[in-house]
Amino acid sequence: MNWSKISLIIAAVLLAAIPFVSDSRTWLILLTQIFIFSILAMSYDVLLGYAGMVSFGHAMFFGIGAYTTAVLLDRFEPTLLVFSLSIAAGMLIAGIISFFVGLLTLRLKDHFFAMLTLALSGLFLVLAEKWRSVTNGNDGFTFSAPDVFRDRAVFYLTVLALLVVVYFALRRFTNSPLGRVLIAVRENEQRTKALGYRTLAYKVIASVVAGVTASLAGSLYVVSLRFVNTSVMAMDVTLDALLMTIIGGVGTLIGPIIGAGIIELAQHYLSDLAGEYPLFERWIIFFGILYILAVIFFPTGIAGFFKSLFSRRRRPEADAPPLEPAKPEVPR
Repeated sequence: MNWSKISLIIAAVLLAAIPFVSDSRTWLILLTQIFIFSILAMSYDVLLGYAGMVSFGHAMFFGIGAYTTAVLLDRFEPTLLVFSLSIAAGMLIAGIISFFVGLLTLRLKDHFFAMLTLALSGLFLVLAEKWRSVTNGNDGFTFSAPDVFRDRAVFYLTVLALLVVVYFALRRFTNSPLGRVLIAVRENEQRTKALGYRTLAYKVIASVVAGVTASLAGSLYVVSLRFVNTSVMAMDVTLDALLMTIIGGVGTLIGPIIGAGIIELAQHYLSDLAGEYPLFERWIIFFGILYILAVIFFPTGIAGFFKSLFSRRRRPEADAPPLEPAKPEVPR
């Protein structure tokens, strides 16, 4: 195991110890939200960082997972089994839809692809608003979570465990030969296609993986709130995921986790300051400033900046000429 994996495991153990050393309910809820949006941001990083695709409709899959879990927990007895089946059902539905959406949209390039994903996401948002017999429209509905999750510490540890599993699963995916082909597609799709790779198939696989992961994040999000409405499919969800990915570092997986922590903590503290100082009532302006500063000073994101910094420190040692072996003395 290299040092990066060891440090991540140590960080996960320290985070797992928080419920046992602190009884702050606010911090447990806030960290749980950070973990959930970290999963969402990592799913977006698969599209943006590894396949080079900018999607404006990623909230569609987040909302599919959210509504699937909420509806099943509302219609059936909210047990742990139903919760698990709802997550699996949401991931299955998101995988099927992302497959067909990928076939439909991934033949397009750049802004044409982005605009079509935005249009499809808007269709699903309208469906959620109009299908009131299931979704209750914009008003939404509340539901009960499994009894075991009434203890916030249990749900916190569950989400943390899923975050660790998703991170290592996506890391294995991106470091696999398939992930290497995706990086080649991102860098130069025409050359990759000329080498004999079916680039559309690889991009569809990336779309399915990203959609399934985003659905998991949506399922966990609504259980943390015990409430769902059409805001889970709003454009703001996609923009948050995009912002977290860019600030943390595109194509790093650990970067979106850092970005999710920064964005969620900033929202929390700026909202608190808005109650005391009128200047912070328009706290969305500060996010624009944060984004501008991140692009100027960290063009590769925070994780990308430190990665390049460490690589520069190691390079002089690697470039140094090897020491010549000492010549044995010839006896006279």
